[in-house]
Amino acid sequence: MDKYLLAIDAGTGSGRAVLFDLQGQQISVGQEEWSHLEEEGVEHSMGFDCEQNWALLCRCIQHVITDANITPEQIVSISATSMREGIVLFDKEGNEIWAVANVDARAAQQVKALKSAISDIEIEYYRQSGQTFALGALPRILWLKEHHPEIYEQMHTVAMLSDWILAKLSGVIATEPSNAGTTGIFSLSKRQWQPQMALEVGVTDTIFPTVHETGTRIGGVTQYAAEQTGLAAGTAVVMGGGDVQLGAAGLGVVNLGDMAVLGGSFWQQVVNIPATTTPPKDMSIRVNPHVIPGLSQAEGITFFSGLVMRWFRDTFCKLEQLEAQRRGIDTYELLEEMACDVPVGSHDIIPVFSDAMNYGNWYHAAPSFINLSLDPEKSGPACLFRSLEENACIVSAINLEKIHDFTANEISSNSDTLVFAGGASKGTLWPQILADVTGKKVKIPKVKEATALGAAMAAGVGIGVYKDMRSAANELVTWEKEYQPNRDNFQRYQELKQRWLEVYQQELGLVDKGLTTSMWQAPGL
Repeated sequence: MDKYLLAIDAGTGSGRAVLFDLQGQQISVGQEEWSHLEEEGVEHSMGFDCEQNWALLCRCIQHVITDANITPEQIVSISATSMREGIVLFDKEGNEIWAVANVDARAAQQVKALKSAISDIEIEYYRQSGQTFALGALPRILWLKEHHPEIYEQMHTVAMLSDWILAKLSGVIATEPSNAGTTGIFSLSKRQWQPQMALEVGVTDTIFPTVHETGTRIGGVTQYAAEQTGLAAGTAVVMGGGDVQLGAAGLGVVNLGDMAVLGGSFWQQVVNIPATTTPPKDMSIRVNPHVIPGLSQAEGITFFSGLVMRWFRDTFCKLEQLEAQRRGIDTYELLEEMACDVPVGSHDIIPVFSDAMNYGNWYHAAPSFINLSLDPEKSGPACLFRSLEENACIVSAINLEKIHDFTANEISSNSDTLVFAGGASKGTLWPQILADVTGKKVKIPKVKEATALGAAMAAGVGIGVYKDMRSAANELVTWEKEYQPNRDNFQRYQELKQRWLEVYQQELGLVDKGLTTSMWQAPGL
């Protein structure tokens, strides 16, 4: 009887169940979109509906079992991953009483109050945890304490969304470093909660669950959960992790110095560094615990790179969409084909969307294209499209350089190679541009569902199918393509990168003067 591993993924826009065989091959997917709740009268709130979303995940699990035509007993282990920063509060009976999704920004006033009340508190906490207050758990819990004291008084345990899934399955509330670290109440070096941080700001310090490493079996599927999901009671339930860190494992980014660019709706640039590395003094980069013990990940984030591409396609490329439909290909494939004829630098068009990472003072200029030409041959859809691809790669390169600046003495291995994954890696032009902009060899994995694969690896580790997460990655991750950098193009992009940095600073100045509107800014600014 064939055996399978199940990964459950609570993403920003959807919930999924993904079934893998023991060789890491994807067998079946059940997925449904979900939306998050804005609390009436609470600006920028993004609540997470545990009841409705658990029912959705149960349907996804049931779909996978039916679609794969397997028995529940053939699923031998389950793990979970989720968007990071999202938290769930439980009462003493283990019932969910309050939950928010990742970019819930209701606590802007609490962020400001913390910074003003205690001098340098954010810097101090950042140096320990690698996180700022912007999306951290403490300001949100303080908001709850102020606005819903009756819920705050019931609070017994705080956990992450991936932990919540496993608690629903096993009845055990526990956590692991990669996702818990994004609360900002966690030590990078110790890989444990830091309760004194909570006490210092007026939050109880008794709410923190046991920390296990990713790949640790914590229990089995309860009879009640089995009835809800269609799974077999007793099936192993194993600690998972945050989506980016498990995604990195699913890409084979498991050794010191390994680096990757994850090209989705947002782009993340991650580099594996020692867990003992102190985050940079300028607070420019985020640092998270990895799912690999002994490692952290320095992370840059590029906002909306994939979403901007979707906006551009849907707003400016109606004719291209019709032509792609006529030819039976994806619109992005057609646009890349057209953009191949555009020279490096896209006729000096400068896109202004996401800034390079500036974690301690995180805001963006107004979205725009600078330096357009009245010549349609130099500012048509193909030129704008290529400029957006180049821009995403330039911002990624800047973030990777920021990481290198504070880790150069601690990492050196694999510095000439970059793993590229996510939807952006499916084309042929974008990976080549990334190689040319960074000057690094770019490797594309065969399995694009890296996050779910990372969760399946964790499930396998928990029952001894794989020795550990690093061994699982070495066994399961294979490569589809490699792109070598063009050195002449690299030199040209170095010039373009410097010009973009100077232009972006000028555009931020317009926001500072109130003349334009920031594309996004962190809560509390």
